[in-house]
Amino acid sequence: MIYCVEDDASIRELVVYTLQATGYEAQGFADGKAFSAALAEQKPQLVLLDIMLPGEDGLQILKRLRANRNTADLPIIMVTAKGTEYDKVIGLDNGADDYLAKPFGMMELVSRVKALLRRTQRDVSNSLTCDGLVLNRDTHRVHLDDQEILLTHKEFELLEYLLENKNIVLTRDRILDRIWGYSAEVETRTLDVHIRSLRQKLGAKGDLIETVRGVGYRIGENQ
Repeated sequence: MIYCVEDDASIRELVVYTLQATGYEAQGFADGKAFSAALAEQKPQLVLLDIMLPGEDGLQILKRLRANRNTADLPIIMVTAKGTEYDKVIGLDNGADDYLAKPFGMMELVSRVKALLRRTQRDVSNSLTCDGLVLNRDTHRVHLDDQEILLTHKEFELLEYLLENKNIVLTRDRILDRIWGYSAEVETRTLDVHIRSLRQKLGAKGDLIETVRGVGYRIGENQ
């Protein structure tokens, strides 16, 4: 889930629509009060935070989030019409992870979001787990119930991406973009072949990888 805190309704709706069209869950909020209420219910993966907000401004919200141990590590991209070096420095010095000045393109926004999520997800832990399955990024090894499973490089990357987003449905386009890249001419059948191979190598735990018809795949313990 990505939260967008932006008082301009047209920008907020476009950002949320773009993120959802790209495969992310996203919600928009017009001010800090509505954002805080949602945050109390669900902690997002990332926050897009405008500086110029009614009431509590973005910098005040940023400071409050960084002062709270439950949100101190929450990935935050500051989004604002202010594009001066001073404003960027203030935002970054107060704990923002990235800074995007208006006007910005939606493709640039999505690219920044992807990059920050990749970076922060990798920083969280060197190991990813799911129901006895353990993927270690440092050793580049995978174990299932203490037995090592030998994977190809692409199989490892695919499994890693699924585990990074455990219990989240990843569209086929998102997976192909992440693992093979937009520039590569890859048939969707390539993805199916790798999923089938992963399931075979996981044996009895192969059903951890679920096919969501018409959408893509997810891995999780509670399906």
